[in-house]
Amino acid sequence: MSVKEITKKYNNPANFINRETSWIEFNKRVLEEALNPELPLLEKIKFLSIFSSNLDEFYMIRLSGIKEQIHAGFSEPTIDGLTPIEQMKIVDRNLRPMIEECQSLWKYTIVPELRNNGVFIYTKDDLEEEDRASLNDYFKREIFPVLTPLAFDPGRPFPYISNLSLSLAIQVRSPKGEEHFARVKVPNSLPRLLRFDTLSPSGKNNSLEGPFKFIWLGDVIKMNLQLLFPKMEVIRAHRFRITRDCDIEIQEDEADDLLTVIEENIRQRKFGSVVRLEVEKEMPEYLINTLIENLEITRDDVNIIDGPLALSNVILLYGLPLHQLKEKPFLPVVPKVFEAEDDFFSTIRERDVMLHHPYDSFSPVIEFIKQASMDPDVLAIKQTLYRVGPNSPVVKYLIEAAERGKQVAVLVELKARFDEENNIFWARELEKVGAHVVYGLVGLKTHAKMTLVVRRELDGLRRYVHVATGNYNAATAKIYTDMGLFTTNPEICDDVTNIFNYLTGYSKQSEFNKLFVAPINLRESVSELILREIHNAREGKTGRIIMKMNALVDPVIISLLYEASAVGVQVDLIIRGICSLIAGKPGLSDNIRVRSIVGRFLEHSRILYFYNDGSEDVFLTSADMMQRNLDRRVEIAFPVLDRETKRQLINIVLKVYLLDNQKAHILQPDGVYSHIEKEEDQKPLNSQDWFMGHCTKVFKKHNYKVK
Repeated sequence: MSVKEITKKYNNPANFINRETSWIEFNKRVLEEALNPELPLLEKIKFLSIFSSNLDEFYMIRLSGIKEQIHAGFSEPTIDGLTPIEQMKIVDRNLRPMIEECQSLWKYTIVPELRNNGVFIYTKDDLEEEDRASLNDYFKREIFPVLTPLAFDPGRPFPYISNLSLSLAIQVRSPKGEEHFARVKVPNSLPRLLRFDTLSPSGKNNSLEGPFKFIWLGDVIKMNLQLLFPKMEVIRAHRFRITRDCDIEIQEDEADDLLTVIEENIRQRKFGSVVRLEVEKEMPEYLINTLIENLEITRDDVNIIDGPLALSNVILLYGLPLHQLKEKPFLPVVPKVFEAEDDFFSTIRERDVMLHHPYDSFSPVIEFIKQASMDPDVLAIKQTLYRVGPNSPVVKYLIEAAERGKQVAVLVELKARFDEENNIFWARELEKVGAHVVYGLVGLKTHAKMTLVVRRELDGLRRYVHVATGNYNAATAKIYTDMGLFTTNPEICDDVTNIFNYLTGYSKQSEFNKLFVAPINLRESVSELILREIHNAREGKTGRIIMKMNALVDPVIISLLYEASAVGVQVDLIIRGICSLIAGKPGLSDNIRVRSIVGRFLEHSRILYFYNDGSEDVFLTSADMMQRNLDRRVEIAFPVLDRETKRQLINIVLKVYLLDNQKAHILQPDGVYSHIEKEEDQKPLNSQDWFMGHCTKVFKKHNYKVK
């Protein structure tokens, strides 16, 4: 049976989970981490912040797209059979209880626990006179000059309100008895939670000792509104916050200069339509209606919040010097192979080296690029950059390489959402020193993670390659789990060279030695690997597939996995986020198990395993199994060829993930995830804790360096 026939066979809405409801289930698992009574207090706060931040992005990107479809009258159902209106109703029904639970957790659990540990979140009514005076003085010095009250009347239009900004809707009365509406923005330049117990005249905190006293910045402003509206009576003031549509389309095919178009796109994003209005529970109805009318939204777009708005801001508390309220610190280690000698090139020349971040330090990747930038025998460095972050040591060494006269070619993906400004900055810095900078292919995001170094050696030119599942970002490498591979394998080096030619020139390369490349052949290659397991199972042989990724949405890949299950292939899927496949459904997916692991680190590595009748194949990839990755991005999947490295990946990494009975959630046929039930004779196993312990044991045994 062909891929087309299998896809048609399973093309039934009853066979797919809606991706938006699946995402909600994922963020629910994040919230469950915050609800975990065994988690240290500041870790709960971290997950509460992540939950809120995830929700903001969901509204800005996913729900904004659905609302656009509704406004345009688009009623075509998705593959799971839901129309845009039906999706909005389900999303709203599922989200509201979670938001209420989030607020309840903050008010009734976290705030009291903070108080028990010497951290106090005050309201303006809780303040003692001395503190009130100190805060009023601070307001006059540090806050008042920054504020701009904006009136709304026939002579002054309703003020523009920026995305995710927190504002006060204020009602004032003139001496003549006229009532007016005004808006004051709570400035982003100041911390949303203000620590006031150690405010010095300069306005800076100067103590690391408790007790720690905080107050919401909005409350300090509300205490002093009379200064903003002299000789007016301030009747009431209530907080509100808006979320705008940030998924602006880029017309690349009409662009003469992509960099200019992206800069314009960033500006347009600030003026996207409003998709959510959050208001305090105490805000009266007529003020809500004033906002609804002027923001041009409907009542369905309003979320009434019984507690603080923008709980993503509580991540500020994670920085408190209360280490007893956090997980034990973990320091990544540098594998022994890179400590044996200073010359990275000779190390990589001897054998392939795999890194498992954040357990293995990211420093060898930085050191590799640093040595390449300094080595007089290195002639060229080529690299893809997707999300590099600020103060990037990787870009620093690329700049130094270009300044030393090496040929440096960098593909900077300007369309990496919410990282555009960062990437534009680095693109210009690289161009200043003469590096060849390209911005990607029209219609495609370049998501592949590759570095190619060309070096002159005694026996001629040799190429060194680093390929990975995650970004060249030293900060996220400490909190994301990812895999990276150093190699000098000639066939892989040939493939990476050809991909760079495809990215920077007019190459029409369509065949590769070892790598699978999207959008050229990655979809077909993964499909063929699944079909091979199906064929082997039909022949009476063992069929086995393990796939670890962030998301599984593509209907073709899902259909192939259903067919694999139907013929007896055992399929284990480790999917952190969205999964549109229905697991364990009798007659459809009896042999498919789906687990999601949400823990201390963000699971980001992507691993594909195929039993292949005993000749096991393992691939690492930058791609999730989504249409956008397989069809509209430049992605790579690369094989793990070294026998020992492959053994470690199969027998240690994948096995440990599949044995996790602490952080793993299992997908049920109804689309709901449940905690895995640990069997009586099983020992507790948290995969991330196990990996930290494993690398620490190896570290002690071999006396690695900690970085």
